[in-house]
Amino acid sequence: MLQIVPETGSTNADLSDALRGGEYLPEGHWLLADRQTAGRGRLGRTWFDGRGNFMGSGIVRAGHGDPPVASLALVAGLAVQDALTGWLGRHADLRVKWPNDVLLDGAKISGVLLEGVAGAVIVGIGVNLVAAPDVPDRATTSLAAHGIDVSRDAFADALVRSFATELERWRLGGLAPLVRRWQSAAHPVGTPLRVIAPGEGPVEGTFAGLTEDGNLRLTLHDGSLRTIHAGDVDLPRPA
Repeated sequence: MLQIVPETGSTNADLSDALRGGEYLPEGHWLLADRQTAGRGRLGRTWFDGRGNFMGSGIVRAGHGDPPVASLALVAGLAVQDALTGWLGRHADLRVKWPNDVLLDGAKISGVLLEGVAGAVIVGIGVNLVAAPDVPDRATTSLAAHGIDVSRDAFADALVRSFATELERWRLGGLAPLVRRWQSAAHPVGTPLRVIAPGEGPVEGTFAGLTEDGNLRLTLHDGSLRTIHAGDVDLPRPA
């Protein structure tokens, strides 16, 4: 169920407007754009609108008994990683970063934005296939920068399949196996992290895995553990 438009402001906004207007969109409906003029990332950031990149949003209809919808960010990250692995191979340094980024050689190649609207969850995903945005204080990359040429449509097919598989695992297996698989795909425990939680200044520590419900655990410099429920996470750049 792929709908493709040549240009729009934001695929997330388009699906949100449709749902708020009373249109029923089934789970598995995806809206892709060749170009976005008002794409959004987390915390109100704009995102690159380059033609040839993957820019799309899908619908999930979570039901009674499903895991918490916030954990769909982990689902999406694993799906993106799996789709990218098809072109990069299993030896690539391709890792998920809490709460919703995918990194290639330490640089951001993908981001996810979740929005709950009218009883549905919109999962917005951007993946740099042909070009990466220039983001201050944040390393970014693309498949093309690694010498890999893949069409948006071919990648879309792979990602939609991977997402459907991860979504089924999320429903059938619950959070525990999802959290274990996500942790195995992330940077190692003990990796230095810098976290900016909403309304707070930077907090520094090391990665201590996830809680059983998918929140970030941070070991502070005094040895204490802190649980992070929301925030922006940075890894130090290699010297």
